[in-house]
Amino acid sequence: MQSVAKEIRGTLMLAVPIVIGQVSQMLMGVTDSVMIGRVGTVPLAASSFGGGVFNIFFIIGVGLLTPVSIFASRSRGAGRPEEAGEYLRHGLLIATLSGLAGIAVIVALGFRLAWFGQPPEVIAAVNPFLLLIGVSLLPALTYLALRQFAESMGRPWVPVIVICSGVLLNVCLNWVFIYGHLGFPALGLTGAGVSTLISRTLGSVVIFAWLRLDPSIRPAWPKHWLAPVSGAHIRQMLRVGAPAAGGLLFESGAFAAATVMMGWLGAVSLAAHQIALSCAAMTFMVSLGIAMAVGMRTSAAVGAGEHARLRPIWFVGTGLGLVFTTATTVLLLIFGRSIAGAFISDPQVISVATTLLGVAAVFQIFDGGQVIHSCALRGLTDVKVPAVITFFAYWVVALPLAYLLGVRGEFGGAGIWSGLAAGIAFAAIVLGARFMRLTRPGGLAGA
Repeated sequence: MQSVAKEIRGTLMLAVPIVIGQVSQMLMGVTDSVMIGRVGTVPLAASSFGGGVFNIFFIIGVGLLTPVSIFASRSRGAGRPEEAGEYLRHGLLIATLSGLAGIAVIVALGFRLAWFGQPPEVIAAVNPFLLLIGVSLLPALTYLALRQFAESMGRPWVPVIVICSGVLLNVCLNWVFIYGHLGFPALGLTGAGVSTLISRTLGSVVIFAWLRLDPSIRPAWPKHWLAPVSGAHIRQMLRVGAPAAGGLLFESGAFAAATVMMGWLGAVSLAAHQIALSCAAMTFMVSLGIAMAVGMRTSAAVGAGEHARLRPIWFVGTGLGLVFTTATTVLLLIFGRSIAGAFISDPQVISVATTLLGVAAVFQIFDGGQVIHSCALRGLTDVKVPAVITFFAYWVVALPLAYLLGVRGEFGGAGIWSGLAAGIAFAAIVLGARFMRLTRPGGLAGA
């Protein structure tokens, strides 16, 4: 019992600031949705579509940068801070290259948005917004690499302060650029893109400067930024990052495909999807924060050779996630209509969003489980098989079922979300079983 209590404290000490940071980061998107929703249904629908496209490239970057937290944590656990700094240096290189590549593709897609079959009024509104948030991909990934390094070095509150300040700045800038204050024209949806780009750029600059000046980070801070790139480091990081990116791409791509399917149902369904997705993503951030803490703690335990702690760390993280998601499930079921009404006044959108929030209330329990299991496996550097599991869960189970129920069937948006829920439940069960297998006596983690 004492060992369980110790693991709970250890996980919460790391998870709480990460959760606050994740929720604050998501608040930037939620406040955008609320403030854009006051402009109208079409701008809100366009922000959903544009955000769905952006998230594909952001998630690829998240996967590619996963090794920063894994290997920096492992190096710290093994007492090698200088090595952790090298993973940061090479991680920032990966962030820069993947960010520039993503921007190039987003700009190219901006001329081919008609391919996605969205309502014409949505296509007409989305392009400037998409291009602006596309350019923000580079500072967003730079911030992500720096944030993961800070958390791995035991400084999780630094990113929290930076991102919370960024959310407040984004709200103020939205007020200026969306609605037109302080002498600026009212730019509507485009104004939200301007605010996001400015906030993300300043956030990446501030966290870099903060970490550079933090005395506790100095032993691990890279000494030679312009030293030759280590092919061994890049290969090591990509061996983990590429499969992780693939797994995350399968998941985010499925949600992007679901967004496109919602667009086929019309602007009302697409706007309702954005509301439900914003709320589900907000609660998911808590599970993700717990999952990231579990991943870093399992990685550090592997680095320290403490394999016996792997299952207790995972068990505690899974339990904490289940407690939270059960509580929020009840809240979403009871207050779903009131939550939807806070985003928009259109009664049709509110009605559809309330139904979607009911489905989200149930699937978030499985969603929390699958992300905790996935991050725990990444802490073991087990990423290839989980990527295959994720592909099967979303592209063989979730999307076909979503299409049959929601597009071909009569369930509409609720059918699309129910298909996603089925895939998420499959992933949660199979990934949890895989972690149990790898951490059994004689398993791969203990070998």
